[in-house]
Amino acid sequence: MRVRDLMTRDVVTVSPETSARDAAALLAAKGFTALPVVDGAGTLVGVVTETDALRDRLPVDPRSLVHGEPSRARATPRRKVADVMSEPAVASTPGTDVADLARRMVEHGVRSACVVDGKRLIGIVTRRDMLRAVSRDDRTLAAEVRHRLGLYADPHRWTVSVVDGHVSIMDSLDDECDRHVAAVLAGAVPGVVDVRFPEARHAVDHG
Repeated sequence: MRVRDLMTRDVVTVSPETSARDAAALLAAKGFTALPVVDGAGTLVGVVTETDALRDRLPVDPRSLVHGEPSRARATPRRKVADVMSEPAVASTPGTDVADLARRMVEHGVRSACVVDGKRLIGIVTRRDMLRAVSRDDRTLAAEVRHRLGLYADPHRWTVSVVDGHVSIMDSLDDECDRHVAAVLAGAVPGVVDVRFPEARHAVDHG
């Protein structure tokens, strides 16, 4: 499964000149965890996260001073996205394996990653997108695999079963070249773990 199979292409973005307050309001209104930051040419220059948007924006509660706690000077809020954004943003290409990107996201502690073509932003992938893919039920996966195989060749030649995301395909013609194509088509379905051909003359595991 590749990033292109999961990414959202219609991305909400902000510019470096957007006010930090407006970015915070947008994050809250849309329920996003982060917003890509792009310049006038559509080039990805950073990302503004919930943490970034909160930094220096919450005043000290005056009640904390009632019991004699020392006064804490409040930092001057930074006014523009350029002042608070994280850079560089965690990014990938459309052809990146989702498993590889998931590992990077965990390593960097981020909930979303930008997708770029060169330096130009073309999409975004979130942990929620990944969870949605891996939690698809087997019946839905089997139906989509059958549909994709049917677009390639006679749909009646394929027998498809799915158990916990593991796809088994039987090809009545037992053609090695077509099995390779079928494995690629089925493996690209979001939620598929691996593809097997248990009845082939030379059984193949494409996990």
